[in-house]
Amino acid sequence: MEHSFPPMKNDLIVRAAWGQTVERPPMWVMRQAGRYLPEYHQAKGNRDFFECCRDPEVASTLTLQPIERYAGLVDAAIIFSDILVIPQAMGMTVEMVDKKGPHFPEPLTSPTDGQYAELIKRDVDVSKELDYVYKAITLTRKKLNGRVPLIGFCGAPWTLFCYMVGNSKLSKECKTWIYKYPEETKALLQKITELCVEYLALQVKAGAQLIQVFESSGAELSPSSFKQFSGPYLAYIAKNLPLKLKELGLDPVPMIVFPKGAWYALDACCDMGYNVVGLDWLHDPAEAVKIVGDRPIVLQGNADPGILYGSHESITQVVKDMVGGFCWASRKKGWIVNLGHGITPFVNPEDLRFYFQEIHRLTKV
Repeated sequence: MEHSFPPMKNDLIVRAAWGQTVERPPMWVMRQAGRYLPEYHQAKGNRDFFECCRDPEVASTLTLQPIERYAGLVDAAIIFSDILVIPQAMGMTVEMVDKKGPHFPEPLTSPTDGQYAELIKRDVDVSKELDYVYKAITLTRKKLNGRVPLIGFCGAPWTLFCYMVGNSKLSKECKTWIYKYPEETKALLQKITELCVEYLALQVKAGAQLIQVFESSGAELSPSSFKQFSGPYLAYIAKNLPLKLKELGLDPVPMIVFPKGAWYALDACCDMGYNVVGLDWLHDPAEAVKIVGDRPIVLQGNADPGILYGSHESITQVVKDMVGGFCWASRKKGWIVNLGHGITPFVNPEDLRFYFQEIHRLTKV
């Protein structure tokens, strides 16, 4: 079914993501809909986190909260959901433990644990299992009424794999798998990757106008391991999502990859087929611009999220450093403003407002 949506009033981030020259750098932040906002807790009520994700009306309300609070300052919404809906769709149990985060009570332990074989052979219907995400996207696009574009997303295969094996702070679990069971690891990564392609395509069909792939566990891999267990699967998504969209009769959308912690892989990520590469706060913007060179890659980021605990003077300085580092004054393209990771708890929402305001002030043409 084809959806009909209101015309766009602000398509700045879409134009910027395609590499066009724009009037100012667009901005949004990862986790902009979340627990730092008082209104989030009011709307969430006593619901479990995943309950909120599975209720399209609630997910849509939460998605819109930062758009309404920061009206005229922020240039994109990102659907309220979680990267771990794919392991859930595959049949794994995921719990969100208060003040601790996601927990897999029965993680994969080895290729012979019985669960691994079941996951490999299970025919997963993401159109059915994740229908609530698509409904939330369609509802949100209609409620946005063209104010800003809507971003869909998924977790990268390697990042999802790390959760599925119950990775701990020592990384014992994921390292055991890649160094003891490399072929079985790759087989599961490929299975996850194919589901990601299908899932992202259906998000676009539902109304998502850009997509982001979160490689949040990139720092777990050495450069040589990244080439085996992350890079090929990220590249597969970038190559096959446009093909899947074409098969569905849909136009391509800008694709963003965020390889957090994999600073050594920036050059490789620029050749994977994504339009935008997200930078965490460990990157120097000027060095990143040099690495990109004349390739038509847009960079996204990359202020340290911790700056929002600081003074307004510190925020202003960080924004000035980014504006200069990304060469905004001379380029007028190639940069989407974000943080170097998701916004953290206990941030004062008004300090985020100041961050947005300073970007507007310091990038005026």
